[in-house]
Amino acid sequence: MRRPQSILLAMALALIGSYVAFDLGGYLQLDYLQSQQEQLARFVDQNPALSRLGYFLIYIAVTALSLPGAAVLTLVGGAVFGFVWALLLVSFASTLGATGAFLLSRYLLRNAVSRRFHSRMAAIDAGIEKDGAFYLFTLRLVPVFPFFVINLVMGLTTLKASTFFFVSQLGMFPGTIVFVNAGTQLAKIDSINGILSPVLLASFVALGLFPLAARILIARIKAHQILKPFPKPTQFDRNLIVIGAGSAGLVSSYIASATRAKVTLIEKHKMGGDCLNTGCVPSKALLRSAKFVHHCRRSQDFGIANAELDIRFPDIMERIKRVIRKIEPHDSIERYTELGVECISGEAKIITPYCVSVGDVQLTTRNIIIAAGARPFVPPIPGLERLDYLTSDNIWDITELPARLVVLGGGPIGCEISQAFARLGSQVTQIEMAPRLLVREDESVSNRVYDALTGDGVNVALNQRAIKFFEHDDRSIVVCESTLKPEAEPTEIAFDRVIVAVGRRANVEGYGIEELGISLNPDNTIHVDEYLTTNFPNIYACGDVAGPYQFTHTASHQAWYATVNSLFGKLKRFKADYSTIPWCTFTDPEVARVGINESEAIDQGIPYELTTFDLEDLDRAIADETASGIVRVLTVPGKDKILGVTIVGEHAGDLISEFVLAMRCGLGLGKILGTIHIYPTLAEANKYAAGEWRRSHVPNLLLRIAQCYHSLRRR
Repeated sequence: MRRPQSILLAMALALIGSYVAFDLGGYLQLDYLQSQQEQLARFVDQNPALSRLGYFLIYIAVTALSLPGAAVLTLVGGAVFGFVWALLLVSFASTLGATGAFLLSRYLLRNAVSRRFHSRMAAIDAGIEKDGAFYLFTLRLVPVFPFFVINLVMGLTTLKASTFFFVSQLGMFPGTIVFVNAGTQLAKIDSINGILSPVLLASFVALGLFPLAARILIARIKAHQILKPFPKPTQFDRNLIVIGAGSAGLVSSYIASATRAKVTLIEKHKMGGDCLNTGCVPSKALLRSAKFVHHCRRSQDFGIANAELDIRFPDIMERIKRVIRKIEPHDSIERYTELGVECISGEAKIITPYCVSVGDVQLTTRNIIIAAGARPFVPPIPGLERLDYLTSDNIWDITELPARLVVLGGGPIGCEISQAFARLGSQVTQIEMAPRLLVREDESVSNRVYDALTGDGVNVALNQRAIKFFEHDDRSIVVCESTLKPEAEPTEIAFDRVIVAVGRRANVEGYGIEELGISLNPDNTIHVDEYLTTNFPNIYACGDVAGPYQFTHTASHQAWYATVNSLFGKLKRFKADYSTIPWCTFTDPEVARVGINESEAIDQGIPYELTTFDLEDLDRAIADETASGIVRVLTVPGKDKILGVTIVGEHAGDLISEFVLAMRCGLGLGKILGTIHIYPTLAEANKYAAGEWRRSHVPNLLLRIAQCYHSLRRR
């Protein structure tokens, strides 16, 4: 604690100590003040200004130090100063004192509490940022909540002091009126409980609920205002229209149909969306073929002298199409029609919040879910537009393996593609403007992926920015400049094909949201609230088009909330839960993560302990010749509560699930350690990581006692 804080804390403790030591609380007892009412009244008549100032300062001090007696002081004020003067004095003194307590709490306690409970405080601060004034006003209206507790707790949040002052002044005013008025009858009051009768308390509670009711009413008025310009059908053709048949759209329509709602699913291209046709499924099929090639080249590691390879790239691409065809029936029009979903092929356009057109046909609906997905982002690099560049959308159409391949981007997609094509025989150059690959991961994790890619022959060009493409002598060339030394001579790299893998952009054009006025975020995704509602109360968005995570499993997760809230929101709404979102980069080794990593913990000031287990020591990994990787677990200092996990290694995307479940259900490393894991499996890595944590938290005192016990037993 800094010196000024220590001095302030000492002063506050000294004042509170004096209050207790000299029994000053006895002067703030109702019976004592009633007995002194006449003397107090005479003193006020003889010294009006001094008495008011003294009363004002005493009230501020009592409230700022959170001492008992403010309620009795209020009554005395009404008795000796009269209703008007007492109301004026108490109203401002109570607010100033409360603000003093608020500032003391913030100055002395907030930093320590934030460090100790960072994740919880971050969530509280987010709520305060949005609705802090509303919450405070409601609490001030209801005197069943001790005001000194409200003062101290609010000081721990990010609520502005000015907001606290003005909302407190307004919120405490009705209660101040009641107590000051009661004080004018001080001689007749037997106890404080006599003022706060059950009827009066019920009235205050009703008054406190008023802002909540008003908020609901205001929300309905706003909804009415935004929908007012659009004619509402007398009846609707369907309960829900879903735009887009990717992961989010398929799950949304399935849930709606399962709850017996009439739902229409509209898709302009292919059922299954990016995941089935151009994303997860084809990329993992490609990675599996490339991994098999890699294993054959490592045949001697498995005791096989030689494994001959005859790589035919067109056959690999045909296999990818075969995999897609095999999975297609799961997402087909036929299957979803059997499930009760009306499937329409065509381009949807939102005409009004109640109407969607497909061609010349107009469909009416109570609710709309936008699940339009995303597409590869192509940066405006001069010359790139004149090339036949590839993206994750069209790479699956090529039938010839590029001899020289340039991959733009060092994120998950760029790393997966670079490694796969290098293993299949391409000369791959991967260009990344950042100082390392996979910048969202810890540096040590990024370094492991870098070593794996370079080990497979990828030329990883870090700190390089592509600034121009051109063609010369029938050669395609990309010009790169250093992001570390812009003055350095640019580098030219010749290539046959280029793959752009620098990110994805939400599909927000072409289906009416611009014309309708649906709000967008700065990153061009659709803006939704915690219920996945857009600024139109009956239009929802989920999946890649809404963010904040562009994963297939997150899209499916969001789809549940969007669907249930759209269909049953009048009865009950559910906030989307992003507390445990896992993801995986399917390089070899895989990189899987859930929760925060070490870099994020440091950036956010979250205290943590790091426990690691190296897969080099895992029996199954040794037997499989995959003994490379690590499990990194972040926990609360001194406790086994899991803050985040990163796994680098074979099948990391599968291994992480145990930690996802543990975090979701509030289970610590102790529970994982006490769970039986089959031997020999890769999953034992999770148990051994928990064992490493336990080893570093051995209760030495108990061990010494046990040692003494065993020694005595040997005698």
